[in-house]
Amino acid sequence: MNETPATASLPGDADVPLVIDLDGTLLRCDTLHESALRLLAEKPWTVLQWPGWLLKGKAHLKREIAARVDLDVATLPIHAEVHAWAEACRQEGRSLVLCSASDGKYAAQVAAHLGLFEEVIASDGRTNVSAERKADELVRRYGARGFDYAGNSVDDLPVWAQARNAIVVGAGGRLRDRAARVATVERHFEPPPVARGTWLKALRLHQWAKNLLIFLPLLASHRITEVPLLVATGLAFLAFGLCASSVYILNDLMDLPSDRLHSRKRNRPFASGALSPTTGLVTGALLLVAAFAIGWLVPPAFNAWLAVYFGLTLYYTFLLKRKILVDALSLAALYTLRILAGGAAAGIWPGFWLLALSLFLFLSLAFVKRYSELKSVFDSGGRRSAGRDYRVSDLPLIETLGVASGFSAVLVVALYINGESITRLYPHQDIMWLTVPTLLYWIARMWVKAHRGEMHDDPIVFAVSDGLSLLTGAVFLALTLIAAAPW
Repeated sequence: MNETPATASLPGDADVPLVIDLDGTLLRCDTLHESALRLLAEKPWTVLQWPGWLLKGKAHLKREIAARVDLDVATLPIHAEVHAWAEACRQEGRSLVLCSASDGKYAAQVAAHLGLFEEVIASDGRTNVSAERKADELVRRYGARGFDYAGNSVDDLPVWAQARNAIVVGAGGRLRDRAARVATVERHFEPPPVARGTWLKALRLHQWAKNLLIFLPLLASHRITEVPLLVATGLAFLAFGLCASSVYILNDLMDLPSDRLHSRKRNRPFASGALSPTTGLVTGALLLVAAFAIGWLVPPAFNAWLAVYFGLTLYYTFLLKRKILVDALSLAALYTLRILAGGAAAGIWPGFWLLALSLFLFLSLAFVKRYSELKSVFDSGGRRSAGRDYRVSDLPLIETLGVASGFSAVLVVALYINGESITRLYPHQDIMWLTVPTLLYWIARMWVKAHRGEMHDDPIVFAVSDGLSLLTGAVFLALTLIAAAPW
């Protein structure tokens, strides 16, 4: 961070009000984006009304959204350096004014929460206090060169042109240079560095491990060595990964309020303000287009299953994840859709047994996920899960349902092994029986971990990072290979 001068404020500054912008300056987010996403998540059908609101002016759009959405301003990401500097100026006796194009409802709530500002100027449903209008209002109140202004965007150039000093926040050198042409730049807060791996976290590349299920029909049919099928399935894996990443971004944007209340999820790129929702929406759209473009390189049935997967994830994001039990069934269905998509890419029908195993197994893991989240709420003294229709009193029921689902998956494997058709693929049926206690042990251990509060809130992430789980998976795979060997 560069600053001029080195002290918090210049001599004589106490007589000149310091005006601070809200969105992108004091906050590392935009209240319009936040409230619009919240309204989209809670009442998606209102999006049809947005064009009509916008035709009456941007201020009217903001007011209509604000009238329908309450933001928890205490959880919004604050620009820590700007906040600390503003506090120092206030302690030196400087008058602070919050002036923002955001709706007055949110600006007033932020000001009340921080307790720094003597006055709040914001959009009122008729006037959008931005750019020239903001500059005119400040000149009317304080006179030309009668105030210092902290802002962060090109829209602030007209305001800086009327200010005594400019404070440039979170913008690159180009905007700072443009501000310097119209005003004296007193201070420049460098853009917060985007940590290495931020985008990897946003895209959740580690979650692509789930998409390995696409290869399961190829493995289960013992045709993994057929190169054309392997290539087609590999392309399907890439397409599904891109589609899943676009969905993860959208899901994170819809979950911003609940993520900021979570001890770990509050550090996600969008919840923390490291990445903007607008960037996320654009990136998600590009990933989705790329996913379906790659999907055209494999049999057409794959893109059909990919569309079903995307449609169900949208339905899950906007509605199903807030429905008790239905959300777990939906997660199990989304895992099973990966197997169906992989079968479509390779031209192989997965079969009843594989689909039944997937449904019961991943239903159990979905309950592990909900149980772990709810237990974390219980341990912190809460009563219900944020953004979910679960209460801590549901913990015993979820545990019972999850264990029953997991053991049902084991039963499916046992019934499959006991069938006559298995000898065609696994000549050594007796060795295949050893997979039953192996799977039983892994499921039971997952639930023991969840019961003790030692489970990551995503059991798949836990499984791929847990040494004993990886060893158990290797043993299961080795047993199936030995049972299938032609000796």
